[in-house]
Amino acid sequence: MVHQTMNTSIKPAPKASSKISHMLFPIVVPCPTVRVFVLRLCLLSALLLLLAACATPPSPLPSRSPLPDMPTGTVPEVAAEPKPPVLPPHTTAPATPPLAPDELGKDLRRSRWTPVPWDALPGWHNDPMGEAWAVLLSNCERPGATMAPLCPSIRRLSLADEATQRNWLMQNMQAHRVESWEGEAGGLLTGYYEPVFEAQRLTSDSFATPLYAAPAGIKAGQPWFTRQEIETAPQAQNALRGKAIAWLSDPVDALVLQIQGSGRLRITEADGSVRMVRLAYAASNEHPYQSIGRWLLDNSELKDASWPGIKAWVQRNPQRVQALLWVNPRYVFFREEALPDPSIGPRGAQGLPLIAGRSIAVDPQSIPYGTPLWLVSPGPTQAVQRLVVAQDTGSAIVGAVRADLFMGTGWQAGELAGRMKQPLRLWVLWPK
Repeated sequence: MVHQTMNTSIKPAPKASSKISHMLFPIVVPCPTVRVFVLRLCLLSALLLLLAACATPPSPLPSRSPLPDMPTGTVPEVAAEPKPPVLPPHTTAPATPPLAPDELGKDLRRSRWTPVPWDALPGWHNDPMGEAWAVLLSNCERPGATMAPLCPSIRRLSLADEATQRNWLMQNMQAHRVESWEGEAGGLLTGYYEPVFEAQRLTSDSFATPLYAAPAGIKAGQPWFTRQEIETAPQAQNALRGKAIAWLSDPVDALVLQIQGSGRLRITEADGSVRMVRLAYAASNEHPYQSIGRWLLDNSELKDASWPGIKAWVQRNPQRVQALLWVNPRYVFFREEALPDPSIGPRGAQGLPLIAGRSIAVDPQSIPYGTPLWLVSPGPTQAVQRLVVAQDTGSAIVGAVRADLFMGTGWQAGELAGRMKQPLRLWVLWPK
């Protein structure tokens, strides 16, 4: 960058300046009368010179002060002037304090919500409202007591333009930043999906891994047999006799299905016919989930703990697969459901079909089911800034700022979900 300095000097008029300079010295005359005459003549000359100077246009002045000289090759750092945020009249920062757990419900103990202005939500004006409105409409099938009063308006505005829909949300909802009680607003976003596997109704040498319905006597909150005991203990095997819904060819696929909580089976029936069914979550053995990926990392077995990385390890170590699966004591049981419309996602804990990219699993002790949220995550797997709704949960989804984004059905959704592990920020959109 070449830096040029403007010339700000004004050239003097030589004749005028010389006359003025002579006036500064005393003039000696021999006679008082002559002295008076000379004095009057000098005063008249000075006045004429002054008038002439005023009639001459001045040299132009620079519009701004020149930058100081800088060393060659140095670029001056100029701070950009901050631009004031442009906010609608109703988006001024609220003065209300954070909502306390007692105001939200006795079961919400893991988060606090701090009200913020709408301009605090990154990318708020960029989310396609048509897509966002679809999940709000779906949510109104089982909205809960807090959202129910808004559902008539949500249905009425289903065909409105995006500006009207967004403006309605800003007028009727208050944005709250979700954070822990220690004030931590950062969290973790992961992804999950609905897998699709080949299965058989009858066991065989190739399809020998069972998927079970819930056994009699299993109760919520009461631990049952561990995964290892279910596969080895005679008492557990007796309780599960006749409970197999279908059989898979790969025990790792069975674990994936249990971790995701639901899935689809392209199942071959005993008569040779093939049909697609859905397996939905029914119950668990109530043991805590333990990540096999975490175990592999801690034991320096691999550096990539994504599902593709785990499957690659399994292919290299087939004789160690059983011991790896027993690292996770949690076991999930299913129920079979018909699949009349393949475009509809599985049902989450709220009891509604999940919508890819718009439904999230949350900790219900942090965020109630049916709550709209603004979700922001920078990546690296996928950058996300969008409206979502809390419609599901999972055993590994624990904490104030923690979410699992439903990615859809099939292997492509699974590839994306298996690699998603990235920073998260959440804002609850709560009715005023």
